[in-house]
Amino acid sequence: MIFLEDKDEKIDLSKVRTSEIFEKIEDMLPATADFVKAEFEGPDIVVIVKNIRAVYKDESVVRNIASQIKKKLIIRSDSSVLMNPEKALDLINSLIPKEAGVTGIKFSPDFGEVNIEALKPGLVIGKGGSTLKSIITETNWSPKILRTPTMNSDTIKGVRQLLYNESSFRKKFLLGVGKKINNVIMKSEWLKATALGGFREVGRSSLLLETPNSKVIVDCGISPEPGIKGLDANAGSEGNRAFPYLDSANLTMNDIDAVILTHGHMDHIGFVPYLFKYGYEGPVYCTPPTRDLAALLLTDYTKLVARSGGTPLYDEKDIRKMLTHMITRDYNEVTNVTDELKLTYHNAGHILGSGTVHLHYGEGMYNIVHSGDMKYGFTRLFDPAVTDYPRIDAFFTESTYGGPKDISTDRHDSEKRLMDIIKRTTDNGGKVLIPLFAVGRSQEIQLVIESYFKSYGLDVPVYLDGMIIEANAIHTAYPEYLKEGLRRRILNNNSPFESEIFEVIKGERENVLDAQGPAVILASGGMLNGGASVEYFKRLAEDKRNSLIFVGYNSANSLGRKIQNGVDEIPLPDENGKFVNTKINMGINTVEGFSGHSDRRQLVDFAKRLTVRPKNVFTMHGEESKCVNLADNLGRTLHATARAPMNLDTIRLK
Repeated sequence: MIFLEDKDEKIDLSKVRTSEIFEKIEDMLPATADFVKAEFEGPDIVVIVKNIRAVYKDESVVRNIASQIKKKLIIRSDSSVLMNPEKALDLINSLIPKEAGVTGIKFSPDFGEVNIEALKPGLVIGKGGSTLKSIITETNWSPKILRTPTMNSDTIKGVRQLLYNESSFRKKFLLGVGKKINNVIMKSEWLKATALGGFREVGRSSLLLETPNSKVIVDCGISPEPGIKGLDANAGSEGNRAFPYLDSANLTMNDIDAVILTHGHMDHIGFVPYLFKYGYEGPVYCTPPTRDLAALLLTDYTKLVARSGGTPLYDEKDIRKMLTHMITRDYNEVTNVTDELKLTYHNAGHILGSGTVHLHYGEGMYNIVHSGDMKYGFTRLFDPAVTDYPRIDAFFTESTYGGPKDISTDRHDSEKRLMDIIKRTTDNGGKVLIPLFAVGRSQEIQLVIESYFKSYGLDVPVYLDGMIIEANAIHTAYPEYLKEGLRRRILNNNSPFESEIFEVIKGERENVLDAQGPAVILASGGMLNGGASVEYFKRLAEDKRNSLIFVGYNSANSLGRKIQNGVDEIPLPDENGKFVNTKINMGINTVEGFSGHSDRRQLVDFAKRLTVRPKNVFTMHGEESKCVNLADNLGRTLHATARAPMNLDTIRLK
């Protein structure tokens, strides 16, 4: 399958009827291509022909069509000419070198596609796309290449199998979306934004963007603040503080045209399946890694609440429904989300697949940049967040570390301090527990430990427990989203996440805890509100030889924050669920500098280095004082109108 587009807009799709666009495409195809039809498939244009060989005989044909249409263009063969799958399978296997490591080939007649999973997709594509072109022209099937993770991933297997099984539904769904978003644009008189969650707080992030013709939600998360009880469907008023204020916006599920996700953390995605449970049938836009991470984290949430004796807000059926409605987009792809709104993702540097969101309303009428969670600084995993935008009328920026004293330590010093604590503790025979968010900080800390392990003379086991293992596998499926050096390592079968220094724990937790001698334990559950880290903490807390190291954010009411603040005894449930006071004798350490969020200096630098200065700045995703202070600073620094909205505030943008 070949996708091409061009930035030179010669057909103004907002002012041209669909039939005229398709007629133009047909006129530009060679007559021998035997044009069948063209149709909108979600935000893309699909052209169906009976002789696809004629199209690719002259590669300029596709380029010329793409140069006229500012959309992704997909050329496919009509179903009547597709080669028999058994015969096509043999031919495809003969065309692809064995070194490609093909792990699966599946045919999807609804899309006229053949999904090819391989460890080395580059060898499937071939030099200059030669192998793909051969597959297309000799079998008439359009190949869709998927990277096989270097580690086993039940999540990726499950998501890909679900989408394959639901291909018939997906086809109908995408055709419906395509018809809805490709109407002639009616000029909107106004544009407004309503803060539904995550303003002057961290958690339940959600922003409603609304015109007379459309309603789009950016992020729809839940807050971890009330703990597991607050994430329970039966939690009452306590739980209400965990969810976005959708009811206060007088929204019905039918009112929502689209949901846009910035990244895969629960405070940004955790409420989305609830929308589907209660009738939402529209698209959810995200990057491919965000989709897979969402499947992992949302499924884990339902299991965690159920294990705690609660009733989750939704179940796996609702998560699956959400996944079948997701439309994935890579960085820098311009995509129509409604007939008046275009979306472009850019690298946010926060976690795998995280994106800052550029939204373009109407014909240059208004431009919004939504930072999501972003990192404008050094990490071992990602390049810094992108600052290049053509125009910014409104800038919504996170403020997690937006306070005047939120200046992170030098990264090199942070790494050395982390390793010094590990070295000192293990030399004294103690165990080190590092509670981590499964996605992002876990991988960052693994890279640090791997880098320093030999130079520090460490010879102790480093255990990985919880969702970290599955998250690692998902990272290996998307090396193109990682830093170049790390990407090369994964592509050369030298993934640091599979280093021999790491030992994966699968049901052997008690053996690790009962074993004599030092160890380092990386366990999911960064705030100690749940996950594997809590189980380790309960057993390790009373031994003064052990150390606990926080390397990430702890929200105000989390167990992690209470421990950071110096409590020396805390009630924790035993194996029977009875709360028992646990003495905290282990060393408590906080090593800053590893966060996936920007500190105050980086937030200001990011705003100053934007290629265009925003006219209006709105702070979000931070404690109240930090949002207010950062807004004041950015307003003066950028000579812009800046404010820190509260939840439920509505702002007329235009």
